Formats: sequence, structure tokens, C-alpha cells
Amino acid sequence: MGFPGVWMTETESMVYRVVPKCACSTIGQIMYYSDHGSFYDGDIHDAQDGIYKWAQEENQDRIARNVKAHESFAFTAVRNPYARILSSFFDKICGIQRNGNRYRNNLVPLLVQKYGVEVGDPENGFEFDQIKSFRRFLLFARDTIRFRRPMDPDIHWSAMSGHISTFILNGGTYDHIFWTEAFDDGMKTVLDRVKTPHEVDLTAIPRFNESAVHGPERAHPVEEYFDDLSMHLMWEIYHRDFRLFRYDFDNPANKLPVGDIDLDEVHKKLGS
Repeated sequence: MGFPGVWMTETESMVYRVVPKCACSTIGQIMYYSDHGSFYDGDIHDAQDGIYKWAQEENQDRIARNVKAHESFAFTAVRNPYARILSSFFDKICGIQRNGNRYRNNLVPLLVQKYGVEVGDPENGFEFDQIKSFRRFLLFARDTIRFRRPMDPDIHWSAMSGHISTFILNGGTYDHIFWTEAFDDGMKTVLDRVKTPHEVDLTAIPRFNESAVHGPERAHPVEEYFDDLSMHLMWEIYHRDFRLFRYDFDNPANKLPVGDIDLDEVHKKLGS
């Protein structure tokens, strides 16, 4: 299996396991800047040079050698599961993608037909019942994750623990896992532990949210999207995320963690 989702700076100063919808665009741009002194011109996910990615077959041996020998500082970032699944819904389901099309082409028509999800469109200002449609999407997400139907789960709503575990299971060790809700503190810990050709001033780094302008804005507070049934579904599919990364399951309105992440526990529980 190797190390899917792993990015590494060309100087091998740091190794990052990408977790979708967890500030990966900003983290990737910081890694790129730390090597080159400038940001990648475009979406860092499209970069084919200037940063090593497992998806680039020619760089897999280099990444595997580094990770298995633990030669670089290795880290990842996580996000409150309530906010993350909402972000996936508004970006990937409701939003128009960079290529001008809907995400995965036939996915939205499938959701409309089988789950009654509405997504609106740019011409009517994306007007639709966001709460009702999101709850129906959440049922679909549960079906993909638990039963792999009507399709395999998508990386953007697969559990964070699943992404993070592949790194451990294949021989990697994390030095740091931080919350995106405390992004500057978490990223500072990474940068303080590595040597890079170019110094990164976190106070001057923009947030690279590549999907922000392509879909509807969230019209309600996070907690209004989650009734008792929705919370039950969230626990069913994300209970390891809530437990391991110390997020508050009982209160969707609280985006902040309620305890510290135990790296030893993460490696033990996700590495077996």
C-alpha cells in the first residue's frame, strides 16, 4: 500500500500526511514556501514539482525510504468532525469545482435521485433547504462508509483516523498531530522543530481555501444542522475521530477539543 496522501518537502525537512478538509492547502503551501521562498502559483494539489508527493510514482521510493527510517519530522492535522463533514458537503456536493463542473460528475445527480438531496445552483444564488439536504447527505455518507454503497466512501468524508492510520500501518511514526482550530500554534510546533531554507512567518501566511468561492455559504450555526438522528450517525461513522482527537461529540456548537491528543494512544490504536 505504501504511503498514500503523503507529501514531503524537496529538502526533506518535513513529511506531512494529508487529511482532506483539514487545512491541507495552507499546509502544503507553507511546505512549498519553506523550500522555495514563494508560494506555488495555483492550487498546491495540482503541483507536479517543487514538492514530493506519493501520487508521483517517481518519488515513492524517496518518500518510503524517508518515512520508514523516520528521517524527517512527520506530522498531520485534524479538524472537528462536525465542521469537517459540513465543509465537505458545501464544497464537494453543493459547490462548483475548479473545472467548472460538479464534483465527480454523476455524484450529485445520484444524491438527488436516491436521497432527495437539493444543492441549488449559482443562477439562483444556491437557494435550498441546507439543513434538510445536509441531513440526507449525511445518511448517504454513512452508507458509503459503513456499507460501501451506493459507492465507496470519498476521501473528503472518510474518517480522519482512517487516513492517519495508513501512515502508521505501513511503518510511519508521527511526531506531531495538531488541531486546525489552533492552526498557528500547531504549525509553529512543526516549524520550530525543523530547519528550512526559508523562514516562515505564520502571521503573514494567508489561508489557502481553494473552494471558498465556488459554492453556497453556510447559512446556519454548525449545531443547527445536527439533530439527534444526525448525531447518532456522526457517532456511528466518526466515533474514533471524536475519541482519539478529543473533540466534543455531545456539543456540536463546541468546535474546540476538550483534551490533549495522546500520540502513543494514536499509534497504538491506529497501528493494529
